[in-house]
Amino acid sequence: MKKVLVINANPKQESLCQSLAEHYASIAGKKHDIKQVNLADMSFEMDLQQGYDKETPLEDDLKGFQQHVTWAEHIVIVSPVWWGTIPAKFKGVIDRTFLPGFAFKYQEGKSIPQKLLSGRTSELIITLDTPPFWYKYVQGNPIYKQLKHTILSFTGIKNQTSIYLGPVLTATEQRRQSWFDKISKRAAQL
Repeated sequence: MKKVLVINANPKQESLCQSLAEHYASIAGKKHDIKQVNLADMSFEMDLQQGYDKETPLEDDLKGFQQHVTWAEHIVIVSPVWWGTIPAKFKGVIDRTFLPGFAFKYQEGKSIPQKLLSGRTSELIITLDTPPFWYKYVQGNPIYKQLKHTILSFTGIKNQTSIYLGPVLTATEQRRQSWFDKISKRAAQL
């Protein structure tokens, strides 16, 4: 049994990402301990106005998010692609919570910080309106590079898999059902 955190990174109250996150959690919850975070339910100042120069007190929702990340052994991020990458509100969560002393620690004389979230794994479920092959191979797959390399790997979280679902705008009901089937299979394999 793993401790699994499922994050719906779409800030809209109702979305395909929310449905996919809930579906994943319901399937994985048959074998694992699940906690869910729905970005739409969070209230906080998105901007880290002083960078790391001055500590900005965390709102309760951000403290709760950090507690969930600390608790988790496996993190599932369900995110739409907006302007090539993650929504601004999700970036705000990362900016405000993945702080020095929580997610990483600068070490004197070393250029690479200590990874404080090591030992955790993740998977990405990405929805997009662009065909996945075009997004990955022509546009350069920026969401993957941002999440996997500059956030997750940087803090010690090892990404295991990434699933791309799209294009959402033109998807038939049958196509959407195939995505839920794919998520069911992945969640059951966890």
